[in-house]
Amino acid sequence: MERDFGHLRKNYEANVLDEAQLPNSPADLFNQWFDEVTQSGGVAEVNAMTLSTIDGSGTIKGRIVLLKELSADGFVFYTNYNSDKSKALFANPKVSLSFFWPNLERQVIISGTARKVASEVSDTYFASRPRGSQIGAHVSPQSDVIASREVLEARQEALEKQFEGKDIPRPSHWGGIAVNPFEMEFWQGRPNRLHDRVVYLKSADTWSKQRKAP
Repeated sequence: MERDFGHLRKNYEANVLDEAQLPNSPADLFNQWFDEVTQSGGVAEVNAMTLSTIDGSGTIKGRIVLLKELSADGFVFYTNYNSDKSKALFANPKVSLSFFWPNLERQVIISGTARKVASEVSDTYFASRPRGSQIGAHVSPQSDVIASREVLEARQEALEKQFEGKDIPRPSHWGGIAVNPFEMEFWQGRPNRLHDRVVYLKSADTWSKQRKAP
């Protein structure tokens, strides 16, 4: 089936990106943009980001995950360590994160190295989750083939009974992943497709920035 989407066009006019006015730290700019996008409204999940991985066989896959923390370790999200995404990033820890915020016509693209966060960090976050989400982490053998949804529902019911009146421990196969960035690109839509692109590059512990052509 063929379909033409060439008529879908938008001229970007919301903002500009002038590298002379930017902070030396890309984390500072990320936080500024994140707050501006949040305050402007219109984006349901500002912390939604596309995680792209390359697994051991060279297969590329992207999927949406939720940013839960920006720490000294990097951009942190939580997942099942037995999932396809985790197996891929353990095989090849170089990954990409990307945010798209259409309300302010902005993108951020992050290249970095992924690794597990400390167990105590995962324990603390897990304890803060709603009880249903805690049980869900035990229920799902993420990425495994299952016979039906009823398999999940039956396991959920059994675990709700098992943990009734008890604290729910973090399963050992579930926890945080931190992506430590070595490159961060900030993209601001501009008229006539002459977009602003400023890239921060890390060398040792120092960041430099440069402009790229759109």
